[in-house]
Amino acid sequence: MNINPFFKNKGPFKIEKLLKLSGIDNKENFTKTKVSDIKDLSTATKKNITFFHSQKYEEMASKTKAFFCITTENLKDYLPNQCKKIIVNNVLISTAKITKIFYPNSITDDFDTTVKDIAKTSFKKKIKFGQNVLIGKNVKIGKNCSIGHNSIIEKNVIIGNNCSIGSNVIIRNTIIKNNIVILDGCIIGKKGFGFFPNKEKNYRYPQIGAVIINDNSEIGCGSTIDRGSISNTIIGKNTYLDNQIHIAHNVKIGNNCVIAGQVGFAGSSSLGNHVMIGGQAGISGHLKIGNNVQIGGGSGVIKDIPDNSKVMGYPAKGLKNFIKENK
Repeated sequence: MNINPFFKNKGPFKIEKLLKLSGIDNKENFTKTKVSDIKDLSTATKKNITFFHSQKYEEMASKTKAFFCITTENLKDYLPNQCKKIIVNNVLISTAKITKIFYPNSITDDFDTTVKDIAKTSFKKKIKFGQNVLIGKNVKIGKNCSIGHNSIIEKNVIIGNNCSIGSNVIIRNTIIKNNIVILDGCIIGKKGFGFFPNKEKNYRYPQIGAVIINDNSEIGCGSTIDRGSISNTIIGKNTYLDNQIHIAHNVKIGNNCVIAGQVGFAGSSSLGNHVMIGGQAGISGHLKIGNNVQIGGGSGVIKDIPDNSKVMGYPAKGLKNFIKENK
C-alpha cells in the first residue's frame, strides 16, 4: 500500500534543487540525479532520499536501498557505500524541510471546507446516519455502515463494510477496514505532535502518512489516533482500545491486542500481537514491544520488552521483581 495515499507528491526533484530549496549546503556538488520521494530507511528505494539520525537504527541504515541519506558525520559510516551521504548538523530539521518540499499540503490541519451535509450526498440512501453529519471529498463508505450525530467524515477517508461510527467523531486521512466500531468522541487521522525546537520558533514536521485500522477492531470513546509522519499509524486486526487512549504518529499495534483506558503511546513505537496493557500505562517513543506481552496498569515503559514478558511499575520491570520489591 502507498505510504502516502492522501497527499500529493510534488516530486521528482533534482537533488541539487532539493538541497538548495531546503537550505542544505551541497558540499559534494550533487547535480543531475532526480529524487522521487522521501521515505524511511526500510522502505526507501534507489529513487528516494531517506534520513538516519540515531544509532538505534544502525541495522536498518546498513540495509537501506536509498540513493541519498541525510545524516551526520558521526553516523555516515553505518550506511552502505552506494548510498550518497548528505551531512548536516540537524538531521530532523533538514528532513522536515525536504519533506515539506515534496508534500507542501501536509503541514496544516485546518477544518475541511469541502464537507457537505450527508443528506446532500450520494451516501444518504446507502447508510444509516444521525443529525448534523458532514462528509468531505474523496470519501468512500461500504455497505451496512452507520454514522452518529454531529460526526464529520472529512476528506480522504475510506470506510469498509459493516462499520459503526459513533457521535461527535472526526475522521480524516484514514483507511478503516471492515467490521470496525469507532465509539463516540474519537478524533482520528489528524496531524501528530511532530515538531523540533529551533531557536525562537519550533519547526513543525509534515505528517504525510495515514491511519490504517484493520478488520474487527474497536476504538473506545474519546480516543485520539494521529496519522503517521513519514510512515503510517496502524492498528492491527481484532484489536480493542478502551476509552481515552492516545496513539501518536507512526505507532504500529499488532493483532488481537487489548489496551485499557487512558494508555498513551509516544511516536514510532511498535507492539507485537496478543499484547495486553492495563489502564494509565505509558509507552515511550521508538520502542519495540514483543508478542504476548502483558504490561500492568500505571506502568511506564522506557525500553524494549521481549516476547512473552510480564512487566509492571516505573520504570517497567519483570512482574516477579516488581512484586518482590513492593511487598
